[in-house]
Amino acid sequence: MHEEALDSHAVRCPYCDTGFDLLVDLSQGSHTTWEDCPQCCSPIQMRIEVSLVGGELESLTLGRDDEVL
Repeated sequence: MHEEALDSHAVRCPYCDTGFDLLVDLSQGSHTTWEDCPQCCSPIQMRIEVSLVGGELESLTLGRDDEVL
């Protein structure tokens, strides 16, 4: 993980609607991952799309563990 590639985003848990700041590592490129909600501990699925040209975040999609992103 490269600290200069960490990007903070305000998001809401799709289970309990708690807001929290999510750090996204843009150096990994586009990928799908899971992170537990800091409030209800439910597994949040995340699809992260990163631009191949500039390395900027193109989209961040959060969903429940059983959803297909």
